[in-house]
Amino acid sequence: MLVTQQKVLRRFWYPVLPMEKLGEAPVPFTLLGQAIVIWKDETGAPAAAIDRCCHRTAKLSKGFCTGGRIACGYHGWEYDRTGACVRVPQWKDATRAPKFKIDAYRCAERYGYVWVALDEPLFGIPEIPEADDPAFRRIPEFYEPWNAGALRVLENSFDNAHFTFVHKSSFGDPDPTPSQMTYEEFPWGFRTHSIVHVKNPELQRKNLGIAEEKTTRDNTRTWFMPFFRQLRIRYPNGLVHCIQTGATPIDDTRSQIVQFVYRNDTEADTSAASVIAFDRQVTEEDRAVLEATESDVPLDAASGEEFHMPSDKPGLLMRKRLAALLAEAGETERRLAAARSAAE
Repeated sequence: MLVTQQKVLRRFWYPVLPMEKLGEAPVPFTLLGQAIVIWKDETGAPAAAIDRCCHRTAKLSKGFCTGGRIACGYHGWEYDRTGACVRVPQWKDATRAPKFKIDAYRCAERYGYVWVALDEPLFGIPEIPEADDPAFRRIPEFYEPWNAGALRVLENSFDNAHFTFVHKSSFGDPDPTPSQMTYEEFPWGFRTHSIVHVKNPELQRKNLGIAEEKTTRDNTRTWFMPFFRQLRIRYPNGLVHCIQTGATPIDDTRSQIVQFVYRNDTEADTSAASVIAFDRQVTEEDRAVLEATESDVPLDAASGEEFHMPSDKPGLLMRKRLAALLAEAGETERRLAAARSAAE
């Protein structure tokens, strides 16, 4: 599945930028192969549009912001958050309203990030209960591009069979037997539960406030279609470490990794720097493997392009759900095309 060729994937919300990185200047981003520009409107809320002026195609991200509008740096044409051109400086008649327009996209701030949907969303922005729970603190962790396909990243997030090998230096238990999972499906994705046996290196024992070199993790993992997951880890001592990871598709081969954590402890218990340091080790171990995989994931499990084992069930379920989504979207497109043809 090449993500840029699937129009229906434009109908989801994706985290694209930490709000703290959005200042007075516009910021460019590429989402599903589409060049977009992000800026703050007059209320301070994020706005997004195509990164292309409709006058002479200059990138709006090379321009500037004024009064909550984005202005092209070439001739100064100004656009509001709806994409409407509201000012052409060269026109001397101030009452003459421009009728030009560029594509604008749905854009919102949530959990400290800018989220964008290129077309009408099928579902809302993922719900994270811990975000509204005063017992939890938020720790921003990673915002970086990986040379890996978004679906590869998400499949890996639900894979219980790679810990012994990929994470042997961090938490992987020497026993390669994958932990069993239970499943609960929803229209927007699914949720899994498993008890995972892990080892605890020195840094992790410090972070957890425990002495045991081996413990279990009570893992609840939630998949939000298509490329966002929550991993809620409950340790035997009651600590909850809740990781949110978005593999926002830049294009067919690159993903913007957006990761932040909620924890029910305090900075005095464990510093954010220590939390990030351990999770950095884990993510770098994953990254090294994922950047060595092919980005084009075959959705048909029987295609013969890849072979599978029982612990691959979460990834296969993702592929099945995405294949059904693409098939339904394709059928809808065919019906609409037939209706347009009949009307003509």
